[in-house]
Amino acid sequence: MGKTDAGPTPPARRIFCNRTLNLRGVKAIGYDMDYTLIHYYVDEWERAAFEHARSYLSDLDWPVDELVFDPHAFTLGLTFDLDLGNLVKATRFGYVMRARHGARMLDFDQQRRTYFGTVIDLSEDRFEFMNTLFELSRAALWTQLVDLHDQASLPGISSYARLYRAIDEALSAAHIEGALKTAIIADPERFVALDPAVAETLRDQRLAGKELLLITNSEWSYTQQMMSWSFDRFMPSGETWRDLFDIVIVAAAKPRFFSEKGPIYRIVDTDRGLLEPHWGRLVPGEIYHGGNASMVEDSLGHDPAQHLYVGDHLFGDVHVTKDLLRWRTCLITRELEAEIEAATEFADSERRLESMMAEKIRLEHRHSRLRLGRRVRVVEGTPHDRIDADIDATARAIEAIDARIAPIAKAATEQGNPTWGPLMRAGVDKSLFARQVEKYADVYTSRVSNFAAETPYAYLRAARGSLPHDSIGD
Repeated sequence: MGKTDAGPTPPARRIFCNRTLNLRGVKAIGYDMDYTLIHYYVDEWERAAFEHARSYLSDLDWPVDELVFDPHAFTLGLTFDLDLGNLVKATRFGYVMRARHGARMLDFDQQRRTYFGTVIDLSEDRFEFMNTLFELSRAALWTQLVDLHDQASLPGISSYARLYRAIDEALSAAHIEGALKTAIIADPERFVALDPAVAETLRDQRLAGKELLLITNSEWSYTQQMMSWSFDRFMPSGETWRDLFDIVIVAAAKPRFFSEKGPIYRIVDTDRGLLEPHWGRLVPGEIYHGGNASMVEDSLGHDPAQHLYVGDHLFGDVHVTKDLLRWRTCLITRELEAEIEAATEFADSERRLESMMAEKIRLEHRHSRLRLGRRVRVVEGTPHDRIDADIDATARAIEAIDARIAPIAKAATEQGNPTWGPLMRAGVDKSLFARQVEKYADVYTSRVSNFAAETPYAYLRAARGSLPHDSIGD
């Protein structure tokens, strides 16, 4: 069971709060499976997805044999521009900070001309957002196929939007038709990053009286085999992963699970996956196929705010759940660990950068005042030779500090990914991804087992929000 004194939690393993969450008031916790309860080695999973999709496209006579997968070329939170064939990173306000067309990054002038007056609005059909790690293989295919499309080398493709849909079909075939999951089941050790503390965390939550639910889009056969491989070894003698959950729902078809009232079936033969229609309350210990969130609420009898759903998909797990049901939400984002560790290593440089920026601001203010003073003298017809010298000296000082700032500022923008930078930032602003997390996730953290340090009785308090004028007293 949980530790009573485990020491301070490492920064990268903390739970971060956008809205205060009293875990004592949470009666039921629902969990997604893939990349939530079970974390995969991203390089292996996404490379396998990429290769299966490439094979699918090759069967369509596309010239894709030379396409390669680079797991480090992309990050979450990027946006596909289906009109222009670009991949972009935007600020929380939707302003594009970086853009790539095919294999080529747009330079500053090209980017400014291309997106002048354009705001990335995720409600528009033109834009598709990279919500999860499943999107890395899509980005790798997209950027390379855009170049082939520009060369008119892809039969049947008349637009970037149609190209995106073709990639979607190829990846869906890899996931849904089972080729990828068959490979994972055959060699789970290659794909799964085990976390022994997850089982203990869930057992603590059950001990505290929480009702636990597994709600996954995966089919029963895959769920059973992967959960058994990942959890049973860490369970007490005589118990299996099923003892962790009151209710298991597979093939949930999220996000429709949260927004529509689809039918539900009970799996009456878990060996063969045989189904029968189900009506009425959900029965603890049973395995269900499909269904909807309203049925969960009716069966458990809790208020919406007493439900917490934990998942890795910003839209399918967190956005819809918060927006429509008013459940409490937690986003799992494993990339946070590397991002926080990188920021910690960069902390001394960040302090130097802040100090130099403060000095630059002081010099720029002095330069502006001097220029205004010179203008007054010109209008009055009085001598201004001395002030001209001061203006020139201040300009040289600004140039000198700019030269010192430039390499550190560049390094700051490359934390986490040398091309796209930090996941949660875009320049000095929050990224569009960070804005979505802020809006829809009550809390976010890197892995489920991080809840162990907080215990099921924790009162998770939101940090005081920052405003531009908060620095007045600094």
